[in-house]
Amino acid sequence: MSKFAVILPAAGQSTRCRVKRMKKPFAELKRRPVWVRSAELFVNRDDVAQTIIVISPEDKEWFKEKFRPNLAFMNIDIVDGGAERADSIQNALAHVKSDIEFVAVHDAARPLMVEEWIDAVFKMAQKTGAAMPAIPVTSTVKRVDEHDEIVETVPRENLWLAQTPQVFRRELLLDAYAKRDGLVATDDAQLVEAIGHKVTIVEGSPMNIKITTGEDFRIATALIDVLPKKDPLRALHPFKDDPDDIWG
Repeated sequence: MSKFAVILPAAGQSTRCRVKRMKKPFAELKRRPVWVRSAELFVNRDDVAQTIIVISPEDKEWFKEKFRPNLAFMNIDIVDGGAERADSIQNALAHVKSDIEFVAVHDAARPLMVEEWIDAVFKMAQKTGAAMPAIPVTSTVKRVDEHDEIVETVPRENLWLAQTPQVFRRELLLDAYAKRDGLVATDDAQLVEAIGHKVTIVEGSPMNIKITTGEDFRIATALIDVLPKKDPLRALHPFKDDPDDIWG
């Protein structure tokens, strides 16, 4: 069985979403912290040998005290974040154990995953070296100028919205970060693409949202109870016809 490490970046400033003055990963979603819901997706997996959460240095002691009961039941390493997201991931990569074969990076503010979706991405990463979930763009896309006036309608064919976890062979991700040379990347796949390695898409779910705004938090609250449940008797699909489907 391949060994995976999972990095949960939670060092951002959350300028667009704070709940009760807390940064979004630390706020409670249905009575449980968002970051805990995200971490629990991985810490009990047999193939995950290490889980790392990246915290801003100024939050570190508060985090340890605030979430002491949660941390007591989790084997999770806490690493200081950097000035930018890429710096935070690079700090975490330096703490990944030497026997780890694959590294997954998953947004701490993306708690609406299920085991089967993670399985699919992990399996594809083992096959290709680099994989990530994404969903196809279904709406019409407009490009606007600085005056918010439309300058172009962008063809949506072959456009996908990136999600996490993004999973890479460890040596590949280390190489991508070593060669980033000031490239401002919005996700890890972009750095891997920049060194010429293909990243394979696994179709994800629209439910796998990242909590970025207050509206996202309300959507996540509504979705948390309708995530697909594991059913060994049939294939999983979030929109599969089901006689007991609550939307039916």
